[in-house]
Amino acid sequence: MSSRSPSDLGDGAGDREPVRVDKWLWAVRVFKTRTAATAACNAGRVRIGDEPAKPATKVQVGDVVEARRGDRTIVYRVVGLVDKRVGAKLVPELVEDLSPPPTRRPSPLEAPPGGARDRGRGRPTKKERRDIDRLRGRR
Repeated sequence: MSSRSPSDLGDGAGDREPVRVDKWLWAVRVFKTRTAATAACNAGRVRIGDEPAKPATKVQVGDVVEARRGDRTIVYRVVGLVDKRVGAKLVPELVEDLSPPPTRRPSPLEAPPGGARDRGRGRPTKKERRDIDRLRGRR
């Protein structure tokens, strides 16, 4: 249990100096490790406002930080600055979540469109597999 109170984390009034974006993303639990946050910045998957952010780019209260992680885009407005990792319960006090709702991915158990086969028919033949690939737009 952390001994820090929310008031120790910064009230968002600009009383703290700016924090590196890779540290901030790690501290508010967007990425599991700071190394992963740094790699995302270097790969161009993190933006502050409309500008790509390098790991050492500073964030301030009021900045909008956008991070792409896998197929999801996370958009946060900085409400509080913190450079040490905080508990998950404290994160909502530090960020305003502006993320779009996640898109629904089909379950692996659902039959793919155009690729459904009757039970007991076995594997598709080479011709059937090519037809399925064509329907899915792969070739």
